[in-house]
Amino acid sequence: MTEPLRPDPTFHPSPRLAMEAEPEHLCYTALLSPDRSRPDAIAVVDVDPGSRKYGQVLTKVDLPNKGDELHHFGWNACSSALSPLTGHAFLQRRYLIVPGMRSSRIHVYDTQPDPARPKLVKTIEPDEILRKTGYSRPHTVHCGPEGIYVSTLGGAGPDGTQGPPGIFIMDCQTFEVLGRWEIDRGPQKLHYDFWWNLPRDYMVSSEWALPPQFENGIVPEDLLGNKYGHALHFWDLRDRKHVQTIDLGANHQMALEVRPAHEPTSEYGFVGVVVDTTNLEGSIWTWYRENGKFHARKTITIPPEPAKADVLPPLLKGFGAVPPLVSDIDLSLDDKHLYVACWGTGELRRYDVSDPMEPKQTGSVRVGGIVQHAPHANGKPFGGGPQMIEISRDAKRVYFTNSLYSSWDTQFYPEGIPGVQAMCNANGGFALDKEFYVDFGAGYGAHQVRLQGGDCSTDSFCYPSA
Repeated sequence: MTEPLRPDPTFHPSPRLAMEAEPEHLCYTALLSPDRSRPDAIAVVDVDPGSRKYGQVLTKVDLPNKGDELHHFGWNACSSALSPLTGHAFLQRRYLIVPGMRSSRIHVYDTQPDPARPKLVKTIEPDEILRKTGYSRPHTVHCGPEGIYVSTLGGAGPDGTQGPPGIFIMDCQTFEVLGRWEIDRGPQKLHYDFWWNLPRDYMVSSEWALPPQFENGIVPEDLLGNKYGHALHFWDLRDRKHVQTIDLGANHQMALEVRPAHEPTSEYGFVGVVVDTTNLEGSIWTWYRENGKFHARKTITIPPEPAKADVLPPLLKGFGAVPPLVSDIDLSLDDKHLYVACWGTGELRRYDVSDPMEPKQTGSVRVGGIVQHAPHANGKPFGGGPQMIEISRDAKRVYFTNSLYSSWDTQFYPEGIPGVQAMCNANGGFALDKEFYVDFGAGYGAHQVRLQGGDCSTDSFCYPSA
């Protein structure tokens, strides 16, 4: 008797069931070459506390070309494949979709049969993406019920400004680029992150900048002129139609990561804003739907920290302070804790968001920072500050890296940012794990982390928790 086909066991109907699943044993970390002198790479790290190689790099897989600038890669499939609308019931969370933000090239890596040794199985060149979509600079990957969604930061032309950026879809089995996702794109002219609530049938997206505003570093005149992104956009997911814009105010520059509540019955989420140009604050906003309309309210502010000009990089000398620079946020699967990376001040904050309109800070870890240069809890140096965050499914471990974007790293941390991955234990208290410190060396920056079996910033769920 043949074994019947079954869904991938790493797909979970509800967030609560995902939290009860087996913990991660491996993670995949994007490494980039800051000076583009060598290829970027994917590092496979042992995250099993019971392993003899805990906290060590098991494999480092080099990309075939130089200058890709890896950023937010993701899985080909996740728990959204359990949606009753999907035609792919037997997909596997097997392939890593790895976009090069600077090269506009996408690599597909197979993590089977040996998850510790991913193999390159397909390369999609930028001319194919441009020809089929009109987009360039692929950025964020999300797996949806019917395919792979990829957001972009650029349009056509050498500098990516001929036409607005947007989202395109890839086939989740052949990895062919199918075309633009948007049918009615509305007024959105900038792009950054996106995510959705599948049963509630909406998508939310955010804004950063066009390529000339980030590829060679932050443009101070544009920042002070409030020319970076500062709005949220809401979409009808099934109709692929823009339905509403919420402008957070031009002074709230760079509305980046969007984190919807994981529970599909909830219609709210969070977005992080890098800096308020009137006072250098960072902020978190809670967005929610009420009576058919979306609203947003600032619910967390994080102040800058005073500093003498002689210890500040040239970009900040005139301000006499270090802005927190909120570069990433992440929400635990139980929707209880929001983690906020303050890349400028070198702080990782934890908030209780059980009431999403009244967050309460419940923890803080200091490591790195433009002025403080706080060492790791084990005494080792930590360049940069907490940047990309990834939370384990059971909400007990919070992994993070320290590089933002190569040209921005140089502006804010002229001394360089050797790539490091660290982890906080969040099982009760909140503190750095002294034993977990992955040093990738001065030749690499460390960015996105993906966990074996799924994590809190990739999975979307179809069914309510019991």
